[in-house]
Amino acid sequence: MRRVLPLLLLAACGRVTERRDKPELMLLTSLPIVFSEEFSLDQKGSPLLEQLNQRYRVVPIDTADGKTLARGRLLMMAQPRAQAPEDLVALDEWVRGGGRLLLFADPMLEWPSGKPLGDLTRPPAMFADTGLLGHWGLRLDAPDRRGPVIGEIGGKSFATLSSGTLNGGCAIEEAGLLARCAIGKGKAVIVADADLLNLTDQPPANGEAVLGLLESLEPK
Repeated sequence: MRRVLPLLLLAACGRVTERRDKPELMLLTSLPIVFSEEFSLDQKGSPLLEQLNQRYRVVPIDTADGKTLARGRLLMMAQPRAQAPEDLVALDEWVRGGGRLLLFADPMLEWPSGKPLGDLTRPPAMFADTGLLGHWGLRLDAPDRRGPVIGEIGGKSFATLSSGTLNGGCAIEEAGLLARCAIGKGKAVIVADADLLNLTDQPPANGEAVLGLLESLEPK
């Protein structure tokens, strides 16, 4: 998979904005946001990517190692696959040094997938937390029951499915859906859901909530 990803990320340049006057947004995700599940190179990307491109110059990345993170100051991670321990250390150091992170961590992902269960290319059904959230003083809990969720993030309405709950030492908002953490010189916003990013099945207004969170993290 790692051999294929660099080529696919280069091909993504055709579907992410190239305007240099926009802030750069690094994007690390297992979800079909930049590519379809079939990694088709002739698609323009998801509805969410179209909204992100209106505001940012999106740069897809495939790992959160120190060399990659040094390229920018704003990172969105959406249901990422488990990161290597050394990459988690690099991510923590990057945030503490002034980086800004928006992390969508879903403990019960319901995003439709044509991939069979157990397929390594299928997005993980649960956020693969290998200690990062605990290191930041947070606990992520799965929902008690499945079903639709309607709410607000930063005054912007959203709809999603089976969102989790965050608890801990950061500023907890929206009944545990959202945590805002000040970490060293940087900031991290963690959202206990990733299904809200699926604008094919959820309202386009969800994208406005995502943009609002990103804008609140932009370095001044």
